[in-house]
Amino acid sequence: MSNTPAPPPQRPMNPLAVLGLAIVLPGSGQVFNREPYRGLIFLFFMFLLGGFTLVTASPEVSIVGKLAGGIFVYAISVFDAYKKARIRYEVWRYAASNP
Repeated sequence: MSNTPAPPPQRPMNPLAVLGLAIVLPGSGQVFNREPYRGLIFLFFMFLLGGFTLVTASPEVSIVGKLAGGIFVYAISVFDAYKKARIRYEVWRYAASNP
C-alpha cells in the first residue's frame, strides 16, 4: 500500500457560467452540475405546471399569468442550479487548498 495522496478532484464549472446556462436553457444548469435527472424533473414540472395554469387561467389573464406555474418552476430551477454549482465549487476549492 503506497502513501501517495489522492489526486485532487476535477475542477467544477464556474457557478456564474452554470447560472448563465440555466437562464438560457432550463434544466441545463443541473446537467452541467452532473445531475441530469434533476434537470429532467425540473423540465417535466415546468411544462406540467405551465400547461396547467395555461388551461385553468381565465381568458383575460396575461400570458405571464397563464404560464405562471411554469415560470415559477423555471425560477426555482435557475436558483437551484446556481446554488448547487456554488456549493460544488466551494467544496472543490477547499479540497484543493487543503490536500
